[in-house]
Amino acid sequence: MRSILIALSLIAGLAGCAVKPANDSPAEVITAAAYRDPSAPSLTLLTVVSNRSGSGAHSALVVNGSQRVIFDPAGSYKHPRVPENGDVLYGITPAVLQSYKGAHARSTYHVVSQTVPVTAEQAERVLQLVRGYGNVGDARCAQATTDILTQVPGFQGIKSTWFPANLMDQFGTLPGVVTDKYYENDEGDIVDGVAKSSFDLIGRCRAPRTFDAMHRVF
Repeated sequence: MRSILIALSLIAGLAGCAVKPANDSPAEVITAAAYRDPSAPSLTLLTVVSNRSGSGAHSALVVNGSQRVIFDPAGSYKHPRVPENGDVLYGITPAVLQSYKGAHARSTYHVVSQTVPVTAEQAERVLQLVRGYGNVGDARCAQATTDILTQVPGFQGIKSTWFPANLMDQFGTLPGVVTDKYYENDEGDIVDGVAKSSFDLIGRCRAPRTFDAMHRVF
């Protein structure tokens, strides 16, 4: 009984991890949306963290290689201009990335970004892994992310975990990591956040949400 209660509490605590019905975009749409960022190859772990308890609610991984994508395992972010296939979001321009963070940050949660530089080969390996991983089940966001990372040279020291905050702590020990915390003070959930954010196809934000944002680098 105790193990059942622990499992239920874990699932309840992972507010950002909820299995989504398969709604894959057509291949031609995904190809057309591909965005290559001019910055050097990198991996960025995104963790949605409770402002009250400090516990983690969701893990996602930004892969910046030959194109930039977000591996959003069991995530709830959906936008009509962001193609998706197997829990991978495509066309991650700066505006889309900001929309993703803004949809998750609110009065009760903030978003921690932890970026580490990688080689082009490492980035392509992660890109290959996330694109082949498929849809992820409830509450498995951190576990799926660690499963990806442990298959990449240089990241084998990451230990498997179901807890986003634990993964965040592990990722924070990696050499060269740069940490950024993003806050907003609006109400609502992820769906509300997506509805309030709007961006055009050339990557410029427009009609921004009304919020008091704090953007701090640590």
